[in-house]
Amino acid sequence: MTKPVFLLVASFPESLVKFRGPLIEALLSSGCQVHVAVPDLDPYSDVASQLGALDVQVHDVPLQRTGMNPIKDLTLLFALRKLIRKIDADYVLGYTIKPVIYGSLAAFIAGVKHRFALITGLGYAFTGEASGLRKLLRTLVQHLYRFSLSRNRLVFFQNPDDEALFRQLSLLNPDIPSCVVNGSGVDVAEYAVAALPEAPSFLLIARLLGDKGVREYAQAAALVKQCYPEVVFRLVGWIDDNPDAIGQAELDAWITAGTIDFLGKLSDVRPAIRDSSVYVLPSYREGTPRTVLEAMAMGRAVVTTDAPGCRETVVEGDNGFLVPVQDASALAESMMTLVESPDMVAAMGARSRQIAEEKYDVHKVNAVMLRGMGL
Repeated sequence: MTKPVFLLVASFPESLVKFRGPLIEALLSSGCQVHVAVPDLDPYSDVASQLGALDVQVHDVPLQRTGMNPIKDLTLLFALRKLIRKIDADYVLGYTIKPVIYGSLAAFIAGVKHRFALITGLGYAFTGEASGLRKLLRTLVQHLYRFSLSRNRLVFFQNPDDEALFRQLSLLNPDIPSCVVNGSGVDVAEYAVAALPEAPSFLLIARLLGDKGVREYAQAAALVKQCYPEVVFRLVGWIDDNPDAIGQAELDAWITAGTIDFLGKLSDVRPAIRDSSVYVLPSYREGTPRTVLEAMAMGRAVVTTDAPGCRETVVEGDNGFLVPVQDASALAESMMTLVESPDMVAAMGARSRQIAEEKYDVHKVNAVMLRGMGL
């Protein structure tokens, strides 16, 4: 019997293993032949070798992650259609904006019966003030979502707020079903509980974007250090090719002032989580933040924003604190409470681990997705 062909469309090569590795393994275990379409994958990289070891077929596609160049995006659409016909795909699933939009349309044009989309977050076009270029981009993206999602059998969301917003804005036809899953999940065995460090310290892992709350983190760190100069605030990440990116000069200023201990981009964030006592994510909006789930699995208290995607991960006062978006003072206040209460940090960290096991175990999340796709 011929195996069904499943095509996963992505925009980041690294995400295929880091975020979708367990999903790919689940698809393989279900009897699928898995192909991935992704731009700029170095054939000699660890990602390529890991996918090769799984017998996953990799296809390079001309996807430009940022920008809305109609000629380049049409080129992507036709390249995906050609690929889908070449491999005779039975299932297509895209995640992140362009793979969702153009993967859905290409699958529809190519006559694929099982077409799905995963909304992992809304990104730059939906966050911040809608004015100027961002307003134009938001309008264009909404039209593209509305047109492409109507071609899907089922749309997955990672939090109920995003699902409700898409319904409210009529980006999703009433007759197209949707399903909320608990983020990308986390491998609770890979991210094992680690003992807390003796000294209180905080950690943020994020692309260096304004919408991730990086500035608020630095501002709150400066406020806390006025009272507790010995407390360490670590930052893991990189300057992204994004209109909302933090500038190098701004980052250098935080480092020079001693406010932030910058660790750069890490291929394995577990040592950084292990060295921290509290995880912080002051993001303006998320799908479900993977870094928070990793920190929870390793037994860390969490301070994050009362924002879509973020608020799902924290029960206020139980495994962490929720603070208002763009409020560095409230963020600093919550962090000082934890500096002064090591027993609370330990208790919240233990609860985080329990919640990760019960709600965010990656195998439970992927089982829901496979059932939704009929696999």
